[in-house]
Amino acid sequence: METSTSVIRFFQDGGMFMYPIAIVLVVGLAIAIERYIYLYVARDTNRRAFNTLMPLLQRQDYKAVVRVAKESNSPIAQIISLGIARIPISRRREDIEHAMEEGILEAVPRLEKRTQYLATFANVATLLGLLGTIIGLIAAFTAVAHADPAEKATLLSQSISVAMNTTAFGLISAIPLLLCHAFLQSKTLEIIDSLEMAGVKFLNVLAEKNVLTSMSRTSDLEKRADS
Repeated sequence: METSTSVIRFFQDGGMFMYPIAIVLVVGLAIAIERYIYLYVARDTNRRAFNTLMPLLQRQDYKAVVRVAKESNSPIAQIISLGIARIPISRRREDIEHAMEEGILEAVPRLEKRTQYLATFANVATLLGLLGTIIGLIAAFTAVAHADPAEKATLLSQSISVAMNTTAFGLISAIPLLLCHAFLQSKTLEIIDSLEMAGVKFLNVLAEKNVLTSMSRTSDLEKRADS
C-alpha cells in the first residue's frame, strides 16, 4: 500500500511531462510485446516447416514441397519454394541462390517491423524527462525570485525535487525500452540467420542429388551448343 502511494505521489509531483512519458512507455511496451509474440510464432513456424520440408527435399518430391509451401505462411517455406520455382529455368547454384535471397529480402522487413521504434521511444522518453526538468527548474527559479527570503531555500529544494522526477521517470521508461530493443534485435537476427542456414542446406541437398549445374559446366555446354 505504501509503495503504491509513493508511486502515485511520485507521478503526481512530476508535473505535466509525466503523462507524455507514460504514453511513450505504454506504447513502447505494447510494441515490444507484439514483436516478441510475432517473432516467437515465426521462429516456431519456421522450425516446423523446415522439419517438414527437409525429408521431402531428400526424396526430391518437389511437388509436395511446393504444396506444403503454399499451405504454410512461414518465411522458410516461401524461400525454398522460390528456389524450387527457379530449377526449371536454371539449375545453376548462383541463380537458385539469388532467387532465395529475394525471398529473404522480402521476409526481413516483416521481421524487423516496428522494432526500431523502441530505440526512438527510449530517446524520446529521456528527452521529455530532461525537458520537463528544465522547464520545472525555470518555473522554480522564477517563483523563488518573488518569494520571501526566509522561504527561498525551502521552495527551491522542493521545486528541484519535483523537477527531477521527470528525469527519473524518463530514465525509468528508457532503460526497459532499450533492453527490449536489444533483445528483439538479437531474436530477429537469429531468425534471419536460420533463414540463410535453411537456404544453404537446401542448396546442399540439391548438390547431393546432382540437381545443380556448376557455372563452368554451364559455360562449357553453352560453348558446345554455339559451336
